[in-house]
Amino acid sequence: MLHRHLNHQGYTAAAIDDIISRGRWDDWADLRRATRDDPALLDKIERICSPQVVDPYAQRHHFWMNHVRYRRAVP
Repeated sequence: MLHRHLNHQGYTAAAIDDIISRGRWDDWADLRRATRDDPALLDKIERICSPQVVDPYAQRHHFWMNHVRYRRAVP
């Protein structure tokens, strides 16, 4: 996914936020694969999603927060 206002391809916090907020299925699948390869990304995802999960309508953030919890629970 080409991120709006971003001119790099790494998984920075801004890029992850953009993928969660505006990404499509393929973008999410890429991010999911990246979390398997680099578990440190889970910390970034958690930092991005934590402030948003108080909103019950922020379903994308709830999904990714649950993904973080699941990945940490499964070895």
